[in-house]
Amino acid sequence: MPSFRRGLALLISAALLVPPAFASSLRHSSASSHSGASTHKVSHSRHKSRRARGQQAIDPDRVTQIQQALVREHYMTADPNGDWDSTTVAAMQKYQADHGWQTKLMPDPRALKSLGLGPDYSTALNANGSSFAAPPSNSTSPTQTAGFVAASGVHQ
Repeated sequence: MPSFRRGLALLISAALLVPPAFASSLRHSSASSHSGASTHKVSHSRHKSRRARGQQAIDPDRVTQIQQALVREHYMTADPNGDWDSTTVAAMQKYQADHGWQTKLMPDPRALKSLGLGPDYSTALNANGSSFAAPPSNSTSPTQTAGFVAASGVHQ
């Protein structure tokens, strides 16, 4: 029990001594920062260059594909030109609104998939010549059915 009390006393004294020491260093550093007699200047760059994140524009070939699909679905009458212009935006917004999807972000992934422009998995690793076995057929063989009837004990 004496070692427990000794440890507890040490812990309490450490807890009481640390905050005043920490506070004095804070007071000292804050007082020196307001003194105005700074020996060095710190340069802060306010104008950092910001790197744009995410996709900034749609590839012209992809825009042409989208325009062709919108023409095919009778949402656009202009010839596909590869420019994401106001006509294309309006047609895409109308298509998405008619299907109950958002119209603020262009284009919605569901709209692209619905237009037949979803992801292309033809170059995926397991797209051709996969090593998976073919799924079994849904039909049951007559031998299997006879085995079930015999096992059930039901005589017809």
